[in-house]
Amino acid sequence: MEVFLSASRPLRADARRNREALLSAARQAFLGGDADAHVEDIARSAGVAVGTLYRHFATRDALIEEVYRKEVDDLCSAPGVLLDQHAPEEALRRFLLLLVDHAAVGKGMSGVLESIMATDSPVFDDARTRMAGALSLLLEASSAAGTVRDDVTGPTLLRALGGVCGMRATEGWLAEARQITALLFDGLRHGTPQAH
Repeated sequence: MEVFLSASRPLRADARRNREALLSAARQAFLGGDADAHVEDIARSAGVAVGTLYRHFATRDALIEEVYRKEVDDLCSAPGVLLDQHAPEEALRRFLLLLVDHAAVGKGMSGVLESIMATDSPVFDDARTRMAGALSLLLEASSAAGTVRDDVTGPTLLRALGGVCGMRATEGWLAEARQITALLFDGLRHGTPQAH
């Protein structure tokens, strides 16, 4: 009988290294377009036995979900760092571009993400909520600084970006998505005191 590691108990250093190696190997496989990557191949790339993979992730879908969740964690930790390093308006602009890049990751993983979209996994709802919250934080900071309009919410801006990032993934789509995002950002600044 398999014994899975408890999420509530801290991992030993070697177990933590193995988990990170597995997530990294899975991310590289999926983003590299290998939607059919087998757990055996991922374990081999991570330098661990397949049993070690299953001790960390009960199923292949659980591994995929965790790769995506880690992408979202990294993305949603960015606003605080950006606000520490840049003016609110610039932090918002940079985060919008990070969201576009995140969509590119999602497109790279689209084949593997389909399997968890078909389940009742809360990972996508959670991701949308967290991204909208991150946008709200940046919008409020920029609005307080008088550099963006104050009548747009994080969820509304996320929906607008969803339209941009949901474009068919043809050659050059990422450059076009970034250009449209720049236009969207310019629209956020229209009508503010500093825009005149």
